[in-house]
Amino acid sequence: MSSAVELHAPGPRGIPPLFARLVDDASLFPPANASVAQAVEEHLRARDGEYAGLLGPILCQVSRLPELITELAKAKPAEPVPMSLVCDTGLGEVPKALSIIEGRQELLSLRMVEMPGPSEVDDVWLERVSEFVPEDVVRVVEPRRGEGWLDGVRQVAEFGCWPKLRSGGQTVESFPSVDVVAEFLAVATTLEVPFKVTAGMPRAVRRTDSETGFPHHGFLNLLVAVGRALSGQDVRGALASTDERALTEEACSFSDEAAKAVRSVFSSYGATSPTDPVSDLVELELL
Repeated sequence: MSSAVELHAPGPRGIPPLFARLVDDASLFPPANASVAQAVEEHLRARDGEYAGLLGPILCQVSRLPELITELAKAKPAEPVPMSLVCDTGLGEVPKALSIIEGRQELLSLRMVEMPGPSEVDDVWLERVSEFVPEDVVRVVEPRRGEGWLDGVRQVAEFGCWPKLRSGGQTVESFPSVDVVAEFLAVATTLEVPFKVTAGMPRAVRRTDSETGFPHHGFLNLLVAVGRALSGQDVRGALASTDERALTEEACSFSDEAAKAVRSVFSSYGATSPTDPVSDLVELELL
């Protein structure tokens, strides 16, 4: 299985260790819902751009894989595009999808397979995941939030899968509270595998959407919160903060060693555009 260090090594153009390969391109998912053609064009442009070292794999649903391959074949990328396959048609469809990807290795380099967990994650289901997904591909499982869900997070990690935290969605219930995220981090910082986060953090710093009223977590908040969790400081304060300057200064205070420790816990998050995080980080003078 690939390690977090391998997947998130510092980028080729001097991206700071705290942000290297932080951004998974989730533009094919809500709320962006980009066309595959648009997503491929923007992803390849970002991968060739000044801040390419910020970018991780493109995320693609199993159901949209054929279209992704068609558009990549038209675009003729110079090298295979790193991708994460997201199961939206059931675990049983994974072997066929993996076979398709294996046949187009000139276009795609599979790094991860991500899937939602069942209502109750158990050893039998996790064994099926292990059987379907090759050992050299990272397996990512999103346990459903609810009573006892942190036990599911631990169980997923014990099987060598990376747990995934849902940070938002189409309803207010999809957005975890500060307390829920803090409790998750208390567990995540004790695991031997990193976690990743779904799309739902459109900006670096926590904000409330003026149209929907939904409270969006910030990816900079989360990075700082993980740093605090590792050093026994106030995690909830970091998650709840809307103080851009204070969060920026704290992130800048991390040594390279501390930044790498943070990223060994918090692997990446899904961004609805490969360029929006760049705009925020440049504005905050973090890039």
